[in-house]
Amino acid sequence: MIVREAGIPMPDGVPLAATLYLPAAADTEPVPALLEYLPYRKDDAMLARDHDLYSYLAERGYAGARVDIRGTGRSGGTLPEGEYTETEQRDAEVVIAWLASQPWCTGAVGMWGISWGGFNAIQVALRRPPALRAIIAVDASDDLFHDDVHYIDGLPHLDEYALMIDHLNMLPPAPDFPLDEAALARVDAEPWLISVLGQPRDGPFWRRGSLRPDYGRLTIPAFLIGGWYDGYRDSVPRMLAHASAPVKVLIGPWNHTFPHDAVPGPAIEWRADAVRWWDHWLKGTDTGITAEPPVTVFVRHWHPPDTGLAEIPGRWRHETALPPERTRWERWFCGASGSLAPGFPEQGTRQLRYVPSAGVAAGHWWGELTVDQRGADAWSLTFDSAPLAADTEILGSPWVDIHGRADAAPLHWFARLCDVAPDGTSTLVTGAGRGSAPDPLRDPVPTADCVLPLELHATSWVFPAGHRIRLAISNALWPMIWPTPVQATAEVDIGPGQTSIMLPVVPAAGPGGEPAEPQFPAPGPACYPDQVRHWGDMVPVGWTAERDADGVAAVSWRGTTGTEFPWGRVVDEEYLRYEVDDAHPAGARARGEARTEIHLPGRLLLASSTLDLSGDETALRYRFRRELRCNGELIRAREWIRRFPRDPW
Repeated sequence: MIVREAGIPMPDGVPLAATLYLPAAADTEPVPALLEYLPYRKDDAMLARDHDLYSYLAERGYAGARVDIRGTGRSGGTLPEGEYTETEQRDAEVVIAWLASQPWCTGAVGMWGISWGGFNAIQVALRRPPALRAIIAVDASDDLFHDDVHYIDGLPHLDEYALMIDHLNMLPPAPDFPLDEAALARVDAEPWLISVLGQPRDGPFWRRGSLRPDYGRLTIPAFLIGGWYDGYRDSVPRMLAHASAPVKVLIGPWNHTFPHDAVPGPAIEWRADAVRWWDHWLKGTDTGITAEPPVTVFVRHWHPPDTGLAEIPGRWRHETALPPERTRWERWFCGASGSLAPGFPEQGTRQLRYVPSAGVAAGHWWGELTVDQRGADAWSLTFDSAPLAADTEILGSPWVDIHGRADAAPLHWFARLCDVAPDGTSTLVTGAGRGSAPDPLRDPVPTADCVLPLELHATSWVFPAGHRIRLAISNALWPMIWPTPVQATAEVDIGPGQTSIMLPVVPAAGPGGEPAEPQFPAPGPACYPDQVRHWGDMVPVGWTAERDADGVAAVSWRGTTGTEFPWGRVVDEEYLRYEVDDAHPAGARARGEARTEIHLPGRLLLASSTLDLSGDETALRYRFRRELRCNGELIRAREWIRRFPRDPW
């Protein structure tokens, strides 16, 4: 593999920094190019990951191009005013044309990536650059407001990403880390969270980067990859069902990660299918990939609640649709005594007190492995089926109709679907939340005033015989969702035609049994650059929870990573803490701290950021401060203080 650095000129003269990973013979035998386009600093934060990812592709006849978005990493220019901007997408069109014009390129370009790279692959595909032939989007979303990391289910969410990205954006370019005025100006760039907090409702701000609901705009072939433990998985079945372009789908038992290094596993060498996809669309080679069933899905089997589970039990299966065409939708009604059954139950009403600190057990974004749900169930209305007579598989997005109301507003509503084992342990299968106001884009119309329709996040699960299905309803899911500011009591209607859940039940295989399971190569060995060593873990999964004598609940997390490079060492630390008082939920608060040490010959740079978010009944208060020091001396500092009116819904 040949590794080259390049500057790609934009029409305004700003160069975007690119690292090109080329096959050894690319200068004499041109190949297609694959673009990944991120703000995540290709020369330090992502260097080892990129080298491993692109060495696999270079060996198989593809050139990789890792490009820093303007104002980030080593790219020139000023930071865009937010995420997924018009500027970012226009620049991407120029980058694609530049790649296609290079002598080592055949003129065919693909765009791909995970998370941000998957988002902008979808967004740029909507602009239809002439050289862009196909995309691969891993763990990405088609709906920025409802399903991105800032407003999960359309409700306010704050997590480690919000701290990380506004801290990362202040760092000078690696590996030289200059302290000239252009580099120091990054400290002054307005944090992106400010623009997000100012947009608490869906609208043009969010639709500019969303494919949903106008799926006809996607005409470029798309290979979509998701994970049952990833918060962005809903976009995959939606795009499969509605996009006009050819779509291939792979959903496995993964969190927010590439499938070849996924935990939990089983991990697979998915890049083999990626190469087959690229060969078909970028080289015109018939690999047979478009003749296969469009969906490959991992069917999850029951496992006990365990955040350290290394591998999920289950099996692979091909399908032609999600949910499968043979799916039988079954409506199960909630009973006044706490039952859940397909028949019509007894009628009644149940009350539910809003407990702002409830829901920690459900995790942080409807992804990742979670603990026993009984801690969250205790503050919810729970409805349990009788022990199942046979294994019951679901595949798709369950649908809950909550018939209810509350004596105060705003108030959020949440539903969780759980598997209760004979020993009482409760494993989270899926869930979702919503506000009390109608959502014109997503709610069926018309609905009665007291009906709150709630589509749960897509899932796959097999409930074993002898287990029970549990539906849990609550008004808080903290700290995943920022709590509403006033105390309230909700009322839920039970009985025929009232609160219920629709389950996408997949019938058992017929006399012929299930087809042969798809087979995948095992992941190959990692290929990292020489003299680069990484340690630590920044994934926020090990949280500490506590509650003091005054009823204030808190959860906190701390992570540390470090990387050794030939030119120096980078150490990152992050800390995040949430607090809420059940008696005064309007005063809920969060504090985040980020710190980066950059050890260079003769210099120690220290970048630090603090994020504080708190509120009262009418507004959220935001404070963010950045500082940059060199050998202990303060070089630059900047602080922002804002007040954002609360969304009344």
